[in-house]
Amino acid sequence: MKIIEYPAQSVWEEIAERPHRSQQELQATVQTVLDDIRANGDEAVRRYEFKFDHVQLSDLQVSEVEMDEAERMVSPQLKEAIELAHQNIERFHAAQRFEGKPVETQKGVVCWQKAVAIERVGLYIPGGTAPLFSTVLMLATPARIAGCRDIVLCSPPNSEGRLNPAILVAARVAGVSRIYKIGGVQAIGAMAYGTESVPRVYKIFGPGNQFVMAAKQAVSLHDAAIDMPAGPSEVAVIADDKSNPQFVAADLLSQAEHGIDSQVILISTSRSLLARVEQELDIQLSQLPRAEMARKALDNSRFVLVHDTDEAIALSNAYAPEHLIIATEDYERLASKVVNAGSVFLGPYSCESAGDYASGTNHTLPTSGYARAYSGVSLDSFIRKITFQNLSADGIRSIGSAVETMASAEMLDAHAHAMTYRLTRINAKNL
Repeated sequence: MKIIEYPAQSVWEEIAERPHRSQQELQATVQTVLDDIRANGDEAVRRYEFKFDHVQLSDLQVSEVEMDEAERMVSPQLKEAIELAHQNIERFHAAQRFEGKPVETQKGVVCWQKAVAIERVGLYIPGGTAPLFSTVLMLATPARIAGCRDIVLCSPPNSEGRLNPAILVAARVAGVSRIYKIGGVQAIGAMAYGTESVPRVYKIFGPGNQFVMAAKQAVSLHDAAIDMPAGPSEVAVIADDKSNPQFVAADLLSQAEHGIDSQVILISTSRSLLARVEQELDIQLSQLPRAEMARKALDNSRFVLVHDTDEAIALSNAYAPEHLIIATEDYERLASKVVNAGSVFLGPYSCESAGDYASGTNHTLPTSGYARAYSGVSLDSFIRKITFQNLSADGIRSIGSAVETMASAEMLDAHAHAMTYRLTRINAKNL
């Protein structure tokens, strides 16, 4: 690990830098596929499934027979774990329901908001080396609570044209409407534009590789909203000399094993803790099936030695991590100082894995520093808030003159007239 000792604040921006890839060639490749999907629908989807996922598909949609087979393939223990996680995610997100209250801003002027679900949403669930069935729960559960009428899910099939059975079981538990065996850029294009088989959705959610993320950003310009801009997954851990090095190393590796472009940062006030964590990393790496991937991810990562925990939290806020673990003795005090983070884990026992699976919070979070401006997925992600207002004659008298004055000052005379006509009628009728 690269160790940076007592860095000056002037180099914090450099420490917070993520690995960058050339975007020009990537975007050109993605746009070619998207244009093909838009023009040729299912035919193009099947062609790209054969090219990228090496499977010849007759039906893109998962059948009820396949869903029932998946139920039989998933162990009772895993099914029970999925149910537990779903219950906790449901409980946490149901508590986020919005109730708009009418507000009388002036006499006779009443304004309010109403939460309305996005009617049709699309969920992208990665497959490959790590089929993220937990993400199905994280996205479909709040979508269903919000009242989304149609929840469409796409995930890449294996070479036999099947989806991971745990993905299908989680989808049934969480209430997904339709499931399609489509991966990569072609899945994003199918959901954004619609094809003969796949309905067009209004907003697309879910993680993915660099091609998927580039496709989401491309379609968000004109065709479908997206949950958030995102990049490779990341974690920052703040630790002191009282932190458990075994726990800290495990937290770093649980993020590093996501992929070679993941990033982990350990910020500590203790030089000896850094040394002990480095030793523990070597021990735990030898036990991981994805050790090689984790080792490459560690190449993008670093240890930072700071003077005190206040400096540590300030550096973390500059980094704006997707996941932040505060494993110091004073974690309760530091929690109040968190400004930029996607999801925060407090104390020695709050591992990131808890939030990734079953604590109830959502694991779909902003990466690449976007936590400075974006929130993670929540119930609000699946709704729109429509504003209403109702003005009586008293309301026109309350604000009419102000509206006329402001509209005239902006030289928007039609705006002023819309109010003037009403004021004139009210005064003439003595309403």
